[in-house]
Amino acid sequence: MASARGNDGFDCPSFYVWGTENIKRSGRRVGRLQGIKQVPLASEGPLWQEATMDLDYTPILLPNPSRSTAVTLAEYEARGGYGGLRKAVALKPEDVTTKVKDAGLKGRGGAGFPTGLKWSFVPKGPGPKYMVVNADESEPGTFKDRDLMEVEPHTLIEGIAIGSYAIGCELAFVYIRGEYTVAGERLRAAIAEAKVAGLLGSPAEMLTKADGSPFVLDIIVFLGAGAYICGEETALIESLEGNRPMPRSRPPFPAVAGLYMKPTVVNNVETLCNVPFILEKGVDAYKAIGNPPNNTGPKIFCLSGHVKKPGNYELPLGKVSLRQLIEDFGGGTPSGLPVKGVLPAGVSAPIIPAAQLDALLDYDGIKGAGSMLGSASFIVMDSSVDMAWAATRMVEFFRHESCGKCTPCREGTSWLEKTLFRIMDGGGKDGDVEILQFVSKQIAGNVLCALGDFATSPVMSSIKHYPEDYAKHLLKIGKKTDRAAE
Repeated sequence: MASARGNDGFDCPSFYVWGTENIKRSGRRVGRLQGIKQVPLASEGPLWQEATMDLDYTPILLPNPSRSTAVTLAEYEARGGYGGLRKAVALKPEDVTTKVKDAGLKGRGGAGFPTGLKWSFVPKGPGPKYMVVNADESEPGTFKDRDLMEVEPHTLIEGIAIGSYAIGCELAFVYIRGEYTVAGERLRAAIAEAKVAGLLGSPAEMLTKADGSPFVLDIIVFLGAGAYICGEETALIESLEGNRPMPRSRPPFPAVAGLYMKPTVVNNVETLCNVPFILEKGVDAYKAIGNPPNNTGPKIFCLSGHVKKPGNYELPLGKVSLRQLIEDFGGGTPSGLPVKGVLPAGVSAPIIPAAQLDALLDYDGIKGAGSMLGSASFIVMDSSVDMAWAATRMVEFFRHESCGKCTPCREGTSWLEKTLFRIMDGGGKDGDVEILQFVSKQIAGNVLCALGDFATSPVMSSIKHYPEDYAKHLLKIGKKTDRAAE
């Protein structure tokens, strides 16, 4: 596997160097009963990886781990595709929402908010309502939604259609990050297929709702300009309206006043891809996957950083530990060095130290380890990594991506970045660690969106778990001062 080396000597797989824009040739690996398969990378020869750990689970989100082309409508329907949508439109919309609620599906984009509950917030009165799909996927180390859109576009379309029916929406939007041109093209082609087949359109000729009226739904694919802040739902809505992407003050929440100030639901790609299975196979079948009652269904775990076999792993929630994901599925670290820490949600959640690697991979397990599951994008760092340096790189990213609307975030991330760079450049001074902690506390909880809070996570967690990595820089500074005095 080719690698890219930063100035610090931190090796990362070539498809990931602190940013999703660098994911060029990611292999996709999916947990199966018989092990793990990987797509061959064109320039590196075939790669076939077997897991040492067997799981009694057959993937439902990425059932084609060796595939890089889009599944056609004929192929999708041959395996039962759009069966969930047909069952959904035969029910009352509120009954569809109840099924998703009862299944326990939580949002897979980061917040983990119950999906059915979010749908239920939409007012039932007349007037336009919108479904917006958050396919921005700007979190570093996250590439699951790209896989879903490029290979399984009809699964997403069916999920959008079911969700739209449940909330009374006739026009849905998919907001895709601008760099995902292939995903956008394939999704548009799949939408065209579904329209020709009478599964979408105004009306969808092959579908009739429970009340006897025709099913109506159009889906528009919109490519953004590649901004991290657009992962926040109200900033995404602002961008979709043609405005500068900045988060809105709430209330009102999008469910009441969202896109064009109309009731709007914003759901993640992976979240909606879970919905067809719930309607087709039933609530009990879905709850049988995972670790109920709080962690039902499957989850795609993005694994990157210091691992031999990076990629997407679809696994039941709560059935595998973080250590098993890294060692049994990911093959361990390439260097053989021990794991020093893991970022569980891209760069937006506190670092999990090595002592917590036995935490189960679900919402409760990662919370118990002192962090959050988020988008489940696990970046592994071995003992060669200077965590003070890693925090500096992450803060640099957040400072650059801050939209600037909130003063604590705009000014605070700049202060954090300047202080960390001064420490890294050998110009730190006594009290710098305390400054980092003080500034972080002034940011967290005092901003409109989570970006500011996210920016403080790598700082606070690295200081908490790896104080020695800061101390060694300050020690070097102290020695320089002593020599100067002599």
